[in-house]
This record gives sequence, C-alpha cells and structure tokens, in this order.
Amino acid sequence: MKNLLPFLLLAACQFSYAQKHKLVQLWSTDAVVATPESVLPDFKNNILYVSLIDGEPWGVDGKGGIGRMTNMGTSYDSLWFTGLNAPKGLGMYRNKIYAADISEVVVVDITTAKLIKKIPVEGASGLNDITVTEGGIVYVSDSKTGRIWKITDDKPVLFLENITGANGLKAVKDDLYFAKGSAFMKADAKKNIALIADVGQAIDGIEPIGNGDFLVTSWSGYIFYVYANGQTELLLDTHEQKKNTADIGYDPVKKIVYVPTFFDRRIVAYQLNSL
Repeated sequence: MKNLLPFLLLAACQFSYAQKHKLVQLWSTDAVVATPESVLPDFKNNILYVSLIDGEPWGVDGKGGIGRMTNMGTSYDSLWFTGLNAPKGLGMYRNKIYAADISEVVVVDITTAKLIKKIPVEGASGLNDITVTEGGIVYVSDSKTGRIWKITDDKPVLFLENITGANGLKAVKDDLYFAKGSAFMKADAKKNIALIADVGQAIDGIEPIGNGDFLVTSWSGYIFYVYANGQTELLLDTHEQKKNTADIGYDPVKKIVYVPTFFDRRIVAYQLNSL
C-alpha cells in the first residue's frame, strides 16, 4: 500500500481541479462510415481522409480502404481507395498518404488515388498508428508486439520496443509522443523517455493543441485534455453509449476535433472551447 499511495495521490491531483475546456458537437455523419478508425485532415483542400476497416478489426480480408469527405462531413466517397485489410492510422507527407495495415505500411498517391508501394515491417502483426515528421520520416506502432518502428527512405528500423499497449503516435519537431497503454509518453531524438501523464484508460489518438498541450483519446469512449505539466481534464465520455473515440484528427486553427466512432460508424466533429 505504501508504494501505491504516491500514484493515487498523483492521479487525484491530475483530475481534481476546475474544468477549463469543453467540447461542443458541431455535426455528425449518419451511421454510414464502415468502421472508421482514423481521421486525417487535409487542411489545404478542406478534405478529411478516413481509414475504413469494414470488417474484423484485425482481419486480413481485403475489405478495408480509405474514404474521403469534406471537412463538414458531406460529399462522402467511401471508395476513394480500396483493397486494404484493416487499416488504422493514417499519415501524410507531400502528395502521399501512409496507412498502417496490420503488417505493412501502404503508400497511396493523393492526386491519383493509386497505390505507390507497400512497405512490409518485419515481424509486425498489429500495426496501428502512424505519424510523419516534417522531413518525411514515418513512425508506426505495432500494438501486438509492443514495438515502434522508424521508416526512413522506405526502410523500417526498430525505434523502441517493450512498449506494452503501444498505439497512438505523434511526432512534434524532434520528439515522438506515444501511448504505452494508459500512459502518455515522450521520447526525444536520443530515445530518452519521459512520462507526461497517465489518463487511466488505454490511449488511442494523440493530437497537439499547439501550445504544448494535447488532446488524447481512449478508444472505449473518452477524450482527455492533457496539459504540458501532466494535469488532465476529461472532455468527453461516451463509453456507456458505446460510441468509440478512436484516432482523432484536429484542426489547430479552427479548434475542431474530428472523431471516428469505430463500431458506431460515424465521424463526429466537436468545437474545442475554453471556459
């Protein structure tokens, strides 16, 4: 009990202070999005790309793909890119989209919606989230093996291992923010690892606000605001309604959060407001 007490006190401090932010729903699609896992905004063209599992969450069935809609949720094209298995995280660099698809990273040309290549990741069986740096370096997490891979010039190299519950990723300058179960972590370029916060729920999506703070989701139906100092606020709880909150997209200019609800089959947009 002595060893557990400091952790309990830390958790209490993180959650027991006045709420400073809230999410207000702006719009929602109908339940027509085939198991959406990740939303990737293209701000220049006012487009949202959405990874579509459309089958078993880890099924190698060829049912998956990438859909595209306007950032108001209209003009939805569910067949923009097809032939994937169970795609999850999406990343973008220049005119290419990178999709994590179980054991390989699929690269798609945005202009033509054609396959460029598939990058197999050795030993991978549960590739999940993807993030791309400003210089085009790709990071991808493997939730089943607890590894994070770094892909440079289409060549995967193991970056971190023994990351139980590896999932959400976000590259910010030289730092990689990542999920280790419910722990929100950061690794610098030298692989020095630091704990930022523990939100108490397994983390899925990670998005920076732009001021050092982050939005962090748990797939089961929670969205948290995480301050740079490790304090947290619970912004959304839809787990009882069985509305998942998977790998979100975020517009830091308009402060809009785009939430894929997975089994609920919708994309829901929320305005992030300060109180």
